Amino acid sequence: GKSTLLKILAGIYVADKGSVKIEGRISPFLELGIGFNPELSGRDNIYLNGTVLGLTKKQIDEKFDSIVAFSELERFIDQKLKNYSSGMSVRLAFSVAIHANRDILLMDEVLAVGDANFQQKCINELMKYKKEGKTVVLVTHDVGVVEKYCDRAMLLREGKISKIGDIKEVVEEYQKQNEEDRRS
Repeated sequence: GKSTLLKILAGIYVADKGSVKIEGRISPFLELGIGFNPELSGRDNIYLNGTVLGLTKKQIDEKFDSIVAFSELERFIDQKLKNYSSGMSVRLAFSVAIHANRDILLMDEVLAVGDANFQQKCINELMKYKKEGKTVVLVTHDVGVVEKYCDRAMLLREGKISKIGDIKEVVEEYQKQNEEDRRS
């Protein structure tokens, strides 16, 4: 249900009930790297993915060095993507997506990627966007991340909203439901 909800918000899926109203441009951090071409270099994939995210060639040119620096892949940028590790591909995809400068970020467990230093870099970007007043929708099972970085929470259970609102109350309900599930 969680990833499906994000895909509905992103316009990838259409809801079979209800409606969705989005005000602003979305940068979906869903299945990072989808659309990358393994036969192209990291450099070429930046242009390919940036274009998919709605950036012009000029905008990508202006952001290119920053994208590469954020990904920390300078030494590998001209190698074919098929030679990248999965972690390197995710770094590149995240870096392109974060540089798309959208109003709404849809993040599906992306804070679980990369090493600890890269994760912290991603969290810093998340906090920067939040500080700028942008909307961040984060899907995760990590209640520590929710408690530390979120202002509100929503708990989904079998595709329906089980609880929404205060972080502490939603986390308590999540933990209660998990404990009940373990007992059954």
